[in-house]
Amino acid sequence: LAAAAAGATGVGAGAIGAHGLRHLPPSRVEVWRTGSTYQLFHASALMCTALCAPSAPRTAAGALLGTGVVLFSGACYAFSWTGDRRLSYPAPVGGLALMAGWVALGLAAARTGRVLR
Repeated sequence: LAAAAAGATGVGAGAIGAHGLRHLPPSRVEVWRTGSTYQLFHASALMCTALCAPSAPRTAAGALLGTGVVLFSGACYAFSWTGDRRLSYPAPVGGLALMAGWVALGLAAARTGRVLR
């Protein structure tokens, strides 16, 4: 459910970035696009967690990826919309959560035995 919600809202955010932000400076539109791109990539990663057997790394991967999307992409959207740099402060924490989520996803996949060799 989280992956589907992240994917659907990521597509919506991408559409807003492509068509609804013409009033913003191009640099802020680019930050918005980065947020929506990362959101869509990580929605796919969230979906991959469903393919792994239930385990602690799978749970961690889902939590880290979900939290990372909210913090990273949310900070990108908030800064882009308002121009207030203080709203971009959560982005590095979100980025770290996304990276940790990928590591946890790899561990979960290894435990499941669904790793390409």
